[in-house]
Amino acid sequence: MNTLNQNDCLLLLIDVQEKLVAMLEKNTVVKQSNILLKTANILGIPTIITEQYPKGLGKTVDYLSEHIKDTTEVFEKTAFSVLKDEGFAEKLKAYGKKQIIIGGIEAHICVHQTVADLLEAGYEVYVVKDACASRKKDNFKNAIRLMRQNGAKIADTEIVLFELLKTSKHPNFKEVQALIK
Repeated sequence: MNTLNQNDCLLLLIDVQEKLVAMLEKNTVVKQSNILLKTANILGIPTIITEQYPKGLGKTVDYLSEHIKDTTEVFEKTAFSVLKDEGFAEKLKAYGKKQIIIGGIEAHICVHQTVADLLEAGYEVYVVKDACASRKKDNFKNAIRLMRQNGAKIADTEIVLFELLKTSKHPNFKEVQALIK
């Protein structure tokens, strides 16, 4: 496929947690992740949020967690690639989605390794660049370059939103558009 299909995708947000966010220079990843989460909720797109060792790194930041629905899965992990954690690959496969929209922290570790495993497993992966972050700018740039070289599509939040909507006649157009105004 060349664009996202609302009925064939899943949102995966990686480790947008208290202590990781606190180490970032700016908080763009939280704002953009929140827009993606709200859009997924509006459009009925399944969402999985991971938390890397939450006892040490804290839970998902409140700004995001207040928009988690009952249908959103929160998956605690210890592996850098969530696909290496027991049961996750099967859980993901059970959704029957081919496209994975992904954002999170840290781009060069957990996001990158998850993207590599998703690509290897045959998923079409959309990395939402403005919903990803690393503590160091060079690590972030290298991660984006490497994920693109490996076959991930690099997008931004607005590209994702409007690819999902396809047209201004979409029944949720105004509601989704309001998230970025």
